[in-house]
Amino acid sequence: MAPHIHRLSRLPLPVSRWLGYRPSPPPPHPNYIVWFWSFVAAFCGISVIQAVFINAHYFMQRGVPSIVASYGASAVLIYGSIETPLAQPRALIGGHFVGAFTGIVLQKLFSLLPTQERYMELQWLSGSLSVAISIVAMQMTSTTHPPAGATALLATVNQEIIDLSWYYLPVVLLSSSLALGVALLINNIQRRYPVFWFTPVVALPAKVSPSLGGPETDQSPISTPEMKKSKEQV
Repeated sequence: MAPHIHRLSRLPLPVSRWLGYRPSPPPPHPNYIVWFWSFVAAFCGISVIQAVFINAHYFMQRGVPSIVASYGASAVLIYGSIETPLAQPRALIGGHFVGAFTGIVLQKLFSLLPTQERYMELQWLSGSLSVAISIVAMQMTSTTHPPAGATALLATVNQEIIDLSWYYLPVVLLSSSLALGVALLINNIQRRYPVFWFTPVVALPAKVSPSLGGPETDQSPISTPEMKKSKEQV
């Protein structure tokens, strides 16, 4: 059987490296390396997004905020927890877009209410629905990205975002692209990002802790002296 050749391996190594490709698995890094590059990447990522929206007159004239708040939460994932499925490019870009689109649609529907007073009374409902529907939409499209729930919520309860209307979508896409660009650059200096672009090789759920009990933990190895002693007493 012929060995699988990854498409990125066809690119020059100085190029493919910044897209996450490695000819061999990278070595594990000590915690201080992870902490250092997480700090640098998060600082640079948030700064770049704000620099673009603060200094570009095109965005200033349209009342675009310096940053959509949910990208602060995205920074935790794509710069600090870079190997989790929720931090990969598909989740980052797709999740925020799905969240923004869902939030805008819900806001537009509720704005059809007969009076502004009634709209304000039910704004809590539009916010709740936007988050709930966006979660399901992200599950259906395999783009689950927790901060995108806030992206949907902001589109229904934050007046600065509501005023952007459909222009919120390109703002979110640009913000995601900038955040991803910084992640590809800084996360690949000593670490590796992404671990997949579109589809994970294997999706493993987290193991249930033996302390929680249940049939799935009955065969789990005893990992602590306290649990071993309890088992022997039984």
